[in-house]
Amino acid sequence: MNGLLVLDKPSGITSHDVVAIVRRATGEKSIGHLGTLDPMATGVLPLLLGKYTRLAQFFGHADKHYTGHIRFGFATDSFDADGTAMAEARPLAHTLEELRAMSREFHGELDQVPPIFSAKKINGVAAHKLARAGAEVAVKPARITIHNFELTSLEGDTASFVMSVSAGGYVRSVAHELGQLAGCGAHLSSLRRTRAGAFTLDHSITVEQLKASSVRELEALLPHPRTLLPEMPSVTVDEQMAGRLRNGMQVNLPDFSQAPLVKVFTSPTDLLAIGRRIAGTLMQPIVVLG
Repeated sequence: MNGLLVLDKPSGITSHDVVAIVRRATGEKSIGHLGTLDPMATGVLPLLLGKYTRLAQFFGHADKHYTGHIRFGFATDSFDADGTAMAEARPLAHTLEELRAMSREFHGELDQVPPIFSAKKINGVAAHKLARAGAEVAVKPARITIHNFELTSLEGDTASFVMSVSAGGYVRSVAHELGQLAGCGAHLSSLRRTRAGAFTLDHSITVEQLKASSVRELEALLPHPRTLLPEMPSVTVDEQMAGRLRNGMQVNLPDFSQAPLVKVFTSPTDLLAIGRRIAGTLMQPIVVLG
């Protein structure tokens, strides 16, 4: 099976678990997810299947949109509800408006320190593996952009929020740092991804739907290949030109958009390659799918 499948990930399983579930349901061995969701988190998890896994590099910079809850009173070592409390609980002494004023610190470009319990690599090893092994973990700050962060309500010690953030941003870190500003600590108590790039919950299916569907039914649910990576124009080539592309040769493609990258098809649905514009209509294949 070749294509992109959007799953509504349930809570309590890892993104790696989701890959295993999809592998069993589809029989496709080559599967990769686009952006990890923590076990506690739910929502949009796009997965590339089959030869489409070679396209992962073109999806890596998509913004993510979330809703969730931040609980004030104590921080945890993982910055979320799955972690261990780092101190005795302290009461929240701020109103919603005061917390909103603090939250304005988290907007625009900023350097963010990822949680030590994260997938960030340190000398090739995931930080969470080092942390669980008891090693000292020194994660480096990463430059991210928070486009929107709004606290929408406050009930007791728990605030609801919406957020949109660039790729690589950790909502958990924002919750932790907001708790530090509030003087009582805080952690992320729930998280739901509502959008990843162009994909929303409306595009997704549940694990239950996945398991109950045949391979043919699942294929019918995949987004049309020409709708993927909409920033790239689509062109169709004949078999002679397709052969040249398969051999890594430059070709003149019937595209005059000036877009730097182009999707090349051999039929309405068969994606052959991604071509990079050299000059004018001259293209160099940089990824060939088959």
